[in-house]
Amino acid sequence: MRAWQVPEPGEPRAVLRLVEDAPRPVPGPGQLLVRVRAAAVNFPDALLVRGQYQVRPPLPFTPGVELCGEVVEQGPAPAEPRDLPEAEWRPGDRVIGTPVLPHGAFAEYALLDAAAAFGAPDSLDDAEAAALHIGHQTAWFALHRRAALRPGETLLVHAAAGGVGSAAVQLGRAAGARVIAVVGGAGKAATARALGADLVVDRTAEDFVAAVRAATGGRGADVVFDPVGGAAFTGSTRCVAFEGRIVVVGFAGGEIPAPALNHALVKNYAILGLHWGLYQTRDPGAVRAVHRELCALAAKGAVRPLVTGRLPFEAVPDAVQRVADGTTTGRLVVLP
Repeated sequence: MRAWQVPEPGEPRAVLRLVEDAPRPVPGPGQLLVRVRAAAVNFPDALLVRGQYQVRPPLPFTPGVELCGEVVEQGPAPAEPRDLPEAEWRPGDRVIGTPVLPHGAFAEYALLDAAAAFGAPDSLDDAEAAALHIGHQTAWFALHRRAALRPGETLLVHAAAGGVGSAAVQLGRAAGARVIAVVGGAGKAATARALGADLVVDRTAEDFVAAVRAATGGRGADVVFDPVGGAAFTGSTRCVAFEGRIVVVGFAGGEIPAPALNHALVKNYAILGLHWGLYQTRDPGAVRAVHRELCALAAKGAVRPLVTGRLPFEAVPDAVQRVADGTTTGRLVVLP
């Protein structure tokens, strides 16, 4: 099979290598071999290639943490059977999920844990289905499980035109919240408006703190969804409402803030962390329940991953680099 591999850590355009005759992976106990129909590009892919991710597969490895694929073969049953109804799959089933590294999604075939694979929604095509899992699950858990977002509340979303930010905008609207989207640039502002945000703030042209205060009559945002960190987090502490909740999702801006906890005490707001991957091991039942909710929302048209680029297999290094550099809107998806 063809597969993109990382022989040594570095920048994606520089180190990713296309191997034309890579061995097809063999599914182990409890695993699925899938033919990749679409692979969504994520920021963790860039961290993996750079050797900066919390998981460091042995070199060389194939990155790609999210896919839509077709089941080819199921490995033997695991030594300890698991009570997971989604673990039974048949050849030809269309599934989505997070591949088992080092056999990632940027290849013609990949491996999935059968218990962590999910049926692809019929309402979404391959590219959209590939981009549904990580971003929308992350946004759902952040808004509902961690922040308990309520109808009528004001939700502030940073990087609202990005992959996970666009998911938060869609889910915020579906929950009945008023959504304020913060973006960087006029093009991304247009994208956020098309997503249905109630107010769009271009942080390159205006102060988002002042804009949020003005839009809420000085009250501030009830919930802040922050995948950026740095100045986005610091500014959010200045425009969060009484008993507001700031959900820290990531640090795409490259700066991990050191919050002044006395400020959180004085203003009476909460800082919440969201590591969605932990739910896959600590509470997989909740992940399956959210998948069903997302499928129902997709069927109604309330959520649809914002796929802005459907790219050929040869474009993997450039696509990962663009996501690493923060120059994209929505989601890039590679179609082998």
